[in-house]
Amino acid sequence: QVRLVESGGGLVQPGGSLRLSCAASGFTFSGFYMSWVRQAPGKGLEWVSSIYSDGTNTVYADSVKGRFTISRDNAKNTVYLQMTSLKPEDTAVYYCNLYIYSSDVSYWGQGTQVTVSS
Repeated sequence: QVRLVESGGGLVQPGGSLRLSCAASGFTFSGFYMSWVRQAPGKGLEWVSSIYSDGTNTVYADSVKGRFTISRDNAKNTVYLQMTSLKPEDTAVYYCNLYIYSSDVSYWGQGTQVTVSS
């Protein structure tokens, strides 16, 4: 079955950096578009970034554009989110997401907490 396992979160000071990883299994990773979504305390889900199956195209929310970089390694079945110039408003649980358009089914990892605070 589909499994998504995020890692790499933690506590970081404003202006700092973190790299999140999402290890995927249970499906043909190289064939699917992958995304990162976050949820700040007391708020709803916010889409952050997505990457095409072959990694050639990426898209970002305006709130993270220029600071975050999504990438993937299809040989390792892993998608990454490099986060730089972190701000307190980036504090959230970050989730890896697989959405299969043909069946309208969404899969989520357990999330990894990112806290930006001095």
